[in-house]
Amino acid sequence: MNLATMAWRNVWRRKRRTLITAFSIGFGVLLAATFTGMAVYMYGNMIDASAATGFGHVTVEPRDYNRSPGLDKSLSGARQLREQILATEGVEYALVRITGQAMFASAVKSVGGIFLAIDPTVETAQYNLLIRTLKEGKIFEGTDSNGVVVGRKLAEKLNLKPGKKLVYTTTDANGEIVGEIARVTGIFSTGVNEIDAGLVLLPIDRVRKTLAYGPDQATLVAVMLQEQRKSGQIRDVLVKRIGNPQREVLTWRETQADLAGMITLDSSSNYISQFLVALLIAAGILNTLLMSVLERTREFGVMLAIGMQPARLFRLVMVESLWLALIGLVVGIMLTAPWYWYLQVEGIDFSSMFGGEDYSVSGVLVDPIVRIRLHAESVAAILATVFGLSLLSGLYPAWRAGKIPPIESLRTI
Repeated sequence: MNLATMAWRNVWRRKRRTLITAFSIGFGVLLAATFTGMAVYMYGNMIDASAATGFGHVTVEPRDYNRSPGLDKSLSGARQLREQILATEGVEYALVRITGQAMFASAVKSVGGIFLAIDPTVETAQYNLLIRTLKEGKIFEGTDSNGVVVGRKLAEKLNLKPGKKLVYTTTDANGEIVGEIARVTGIFSTGVNEIDAGLVLLPIDRVRKTLAYGPDQATLVAVMLQEQRKSGQIRDVLVKRIGNPQREVLTWRETQADLAGMITLDSSSNYISQFLVALLIAAGILNTLLMSVLERTREFGVMLAIGMQPARLFRLVMVESLWLALIGLVVGIMLTAPWYWYLQVEGIDFSSMFGGEDYSVSGVLVDPIVRIRLHAESVAAILATVFGLSLLSGLYPAWRAGKIPPIESLRTI
């Protein structure tokens, strides 16, 4: 009888113990997949939402603009630069934008905020969160109109509604204070108070005239990617393609450092939770195999006495550990598959935990309905980790089985 068959039979000697161990491994797979999948979904949504508010997954901007923003720093030849970027593999879209600080005033009061100048003929709801969340009115028409789109909180502060006038004041490319009168065409509501209370959309050509920019100048080109996880690779490609020392290419981790820090911190706590779950799985497998070895002390002594090598006995227990791992993984897949489908399609609604209409964490929009998303490498990592832990847990029982003195074990009842 070969080792695999012998080990299979040994595993099922204690069916209840084997099933309990298998379900503990399966439950560990379920927890690991849930924690990882929810984190991947949440982080991905937060990154995409943050990218859609202005800077993209990758940003091309003037040198040192990210460290010290100012409207005196700008990109020339923005349209040609956009065409170069769109021709890069992995890039889904690219948008020329101007962003800066300004004071916004109505007949009621004035408040400080940030403007984002866009081309409404190029921008779409898919790549612009503010257009996607329009609640009243519409986006302004044309790049040289006097329209403006404001956030709901800002509209409340300044007592604005579609058709009302808004005055914005900023500094131009030469450092001079300039102002413009615009008329509100729409009001958006993202659910993030910081955005709704301080961000304004303006037509890009009208802003260029106000800032004394040329017809092809901008402060940045926001690059939207097919897969945000490849932002570092795309940045390196764009650095080589653009090759201009007056420009720099940054990923979302650099332009949105607060979000990157929050994700790093949260993922660290997630890893700790999963590590603790892994320890519990390993302890369960170790207990099962060790109990099995202790119960078969006399049996192992007989096997050693009739000539079985300790190394072969060690391999036997390790193959039993292998069978337990495989059974546990099968159970884990059977438990996880329907749960994954439910979370992916239906999700869990946590909107009541946010309260009101502010669906944000650290100023970043999150989806109150939590779903799950797993990449192929994440699935492979979960299965490989659980499988590896199962095998590692069998090392000590296997070593102990091979070290039992035959005469002493034969005396054991």
